[in-house]
Amino acid sequence: MNLGIDLNADLGESTRTKRFPHEADIFPYLSSCNIACGFHGGDPVYIEKAIRQALKHGLRIGAHPSYPDRENFGRMPMELPEAELQAMLRYQVSALKGMVESLGGHLSYIKPHGALYHTLCRDEKQAQLAVAVFHSIDPNLHVMGLPDSALARAASDTGLGYIREGFADRRYAPDGQLLSRKQSGAVLRDPAEVVEQVRQILMEGMVTTNTGARLPLQADSLCIHGDNPMAIPILQALDHFFRQSGIQKGNL
Repeated sequence: MNLGIDLNADLGESTRTKRFPHEADIFPYLSSCNIACGFHGGDPVYIEKAIRQALKHGLRIGAHPSYPDRENFGRMPMELPEAELQAMLRYQVSALKGMVESLGGHLSYIKPHGALYHTLCRDEKQAQLAVAVFHSIDPNLHVMGLPDSALARAASDTGLGYIREGFADRRYAPDGQLLSRKQSGAVLRDPAEVVEQVRQILMEGMVTTNTGARLPLQADSLCIHGDNPMAIPILQALDHFFRQSGIQKGNL
């Protein structure tokens, strides 16, 4: 079986007062990384460090914009006027793109963060507003999000490439959305459990939900959360599984 998969993580989220000490150890296991833009986590120093690490390891770089919600790490929904939503996204993506380019790199895609990600994957109008901003910044950018979502349709309508994302370390709900973090077991921390979920996605095109139901799932990229305390053991287990199974890791 000749399989390949892109592996991404959300990085650059440390600040002077909130550190993710194992973040630097995550980069060697990835093929793509989503770098915070400062609104839910990250600051100029740690964002630049993340960009430099991504360039050092030859990773595809994405912008990871969010709602302006550092208190809740960008995981609380917010209702913003249309103009404010678009200005907020333009500011974050443009700033990250400028930093990446000034360091000799290239911004390839945009993956919204947290509550913003889920809103844009569900809400057709807000997804269209967001994608219009992304297209105006650079029509060659891709967008990363859930398969068969409002965000996917908006990207297709606007002519932007779309990266279908699956989640290695998050449990799925029966509707195909990610299980709310308020529910027990929403974040997977057992490396063996993560490997089994990834195996199902890659080899069966399916994922098992929290109720035991099986749903079809096609993914171009799989996410491991950089703030998962078990991120390194999980990535090591996945690396072993990929080698054993002949799965090529990379943004194919």
